[in-house]
Amino acid sequence: MTDWVPGPALAAYHAGVTVVCQLAAQFTGEAWAAPTPCPEWRAVDLAGHLRCVADDYHEYLDDAPLSRLARLMARRPSPESLARKLARQNAAELAALPDATGPEHIAAFAASARAYAARALAVWDLPHHRYGDTVVTVAGMAGAACAEWHLHAWDLAASLGKDYRPASPELLAAGWQAGMPHLPLDAVVPVGPGGAAVAVVGDAWEALLSASGRVPRYAYHRR
Repeated sequence: MTDWVPGPALAAYHAGVTVVCQLAAQFTGEAWAAPTPCPEWRAVDLAGHLRCVADDYHEYLDDAPLSRLARLMARRPSPESLARKLARQNAAELAALPDATGPEHIAAFAASARAYAARALAVWDLPHHRYGDTVVTVAGMAGAACAEWHLHAWDLAASLGKDYRPASPELLAAGWQAGMPHLPLDAVVPVGPGGAAVAVVGDAWEALLSASGRVPRYAYHRR
């Protein structure tokens, strides 16, 4: 792929894992009970969700291209239908987690997410699943994961009363577009030869916040 290549892609991926860990380290015991921009989740629930999602990525890769995710996405569900299905899955997975603290969930997430990056690199260009007629490769799925780690870093920062903006939002947007064809961005991220991102239409980070269902950062902090 030219728009989401292993070197910068995996650097951004690992940066997302690292910033999640750095933000999690700032939570006190009481702060883990604080709400997040995800209205149904406290910070500790978000930590558990990250752990579940990282493990899900391993399962999908184990079974690709015939995973349960692949079977779902091949039917080209609407974004609304897919969001409802994933919300039910998320709730069930959180309920099944063993009791653990926020730091314990984050440690498990980080180990699982970093192991996934190594696995993905070895099969980078292979098909992972289809969304209708669109093939999403393992590289694309890693792009979706990368964007998710940074978006949940924004959630954790907001829970602490802080803001977060990644160093390379255009690169994250390219990863999102490679892995999330069902949720296009308002800001198109053109990519030059060799994977170099060029000028975007609009702000790539605000586009990611919007496409993922988050309010813009200024709206959240003005509440």
